Amino acid sequence: MVGSIAALGAGLAVIGAGIGIGQIGGKAMEGISRQPEAASKIQTAMIIAAALVEGVALFGVIVALLGNK
Repeated sequence: MVGSIAALGAGLAVIGAGIGIGQIGGKAMEGISRQPEAASKIQTAMIIAAALVEGVALFGVIVALLGNK
């Protein structure tokens, strides 16, 4: 039972990361289309934000799997 709860927690963390990165990418593309001259600044901020979201998701997966033991 504990293993299935840990897997559910890991799955939720991954789904949350997917939604977050999708939102970041979509809004960045929208911003670039509105202001093409700011593309490099928007892209840099997008990559940093996506890396932070991915790090939090990885942390969530690890916590969920460590809770399995």
